[in-house]
Amino acid sequence: MNSRLAQTLLMVLALSPTASSADDKFADGDFVIGPTYTDAPELTVKDDVPRGTVTRFVMDSQDSRIYPGIAKRRTGVVPYKRKVWVYVPRQYVAGATIPFIIAQDGGGYVGTLIPALDTLIHEKRVPVMAAILIDSGGGDAQGSQRGLEYDTVSDVYAGFVETEVLPRAAKEAGVKFTTDPEGRATMGGSSGGSCAFTMAWFRPDLYHRVLTYSGTYVNQQSPLNPKSPHGAWEYHENLIPMSEPKPLRVWLEVSENDNGSKRDEASLHNWVMANRRMAAALKAKGYHYRYVFAKAAGHTDGKVTRQTLPEALEWLWRGYQ
Repeated sequence: MNSRLAQTLLMVLALSPTASSADDKFADGDFVIGPTYTDAPELTVKDDVPRGTVTRFVMDSQDSRIYPGIAKRRTGVVPYKRKVWVYVPRQYVAGATIPFIIAQDGGGYVGTLIPALDTLIHEKRVPVMAAILIDSGGGDAQGSQRGLEYDTVSDVYAGFVETEVLPRAAKEAGVKFTTDPEGRATMGGSSGGSCAFTMAWFRPDLYHRVLTYSGTYVNQQSPLNPKSPHGAWEYHENLIPMSEPKPLRVWLEVSENDNGSKRDEASLHNWVMANRRMAAALKAKGYHYRYVFAKAAGHTDGKVTRQTLPEALEWLWRGYQ
């Protein structure tokens, strides 16, 4: 990062307001929560709340044109299976198109996202919407299928979801998904979070709403992409500051004790620094954003997710008609 841009971002951060989650839940800006946490009541679905249906299926790598498997030097392509869950609310009217949210590392959100949507939809705090929870192809970080999918700074994964996952999900669950980017959201934690942002950044024609926990906005891309030599660090270093604003609404969280919190800037691997700079870059360009800093919490901390997810979803869908 050049010194002038760094100074600008630091000035923006210094001027950004901090507040607690008790403030206006629809406000943009920087917020601090913790150090104690309580599960949101919306995660406990009351008896009188209609519950949606969940359809589960498995995708074989051999059927994928885009992600057939990671090629190893001696063994060739290593196959894998991918689990997918499709949540359809009870209020869905057959044949209608429905807005939706994509969740990366989907299995990790089955116990939070689904009950939250049951409650929020019933209380008319979010639209009647579906959720497609998609597991990665497995592994983690450089050299893995998950790393290839989530940490690559390009439009490839968004294309995979659009052409291979959504058609299968629509068929399996018997729903019609909207093509309106205002009715499409994407979310995730860690590399799944930076992946969610990547989907919207490269394909704003498909997604306008992004929610990330401990987003991996650091240099973890593999293989190297010469167009983004610093991986997802490029978002706050170059891509957001040097691009015209896009029609995105972004909710992002990082924890005080997140990955690399004690590492220096030169490492390009400090999650706290990266997320703070994401917030500053988004603010400087006039985006609708909400940045949450969680005290006394760790990387993709479950207690933070369980407290904040319902409110984050409500903020995320603000303004949807």
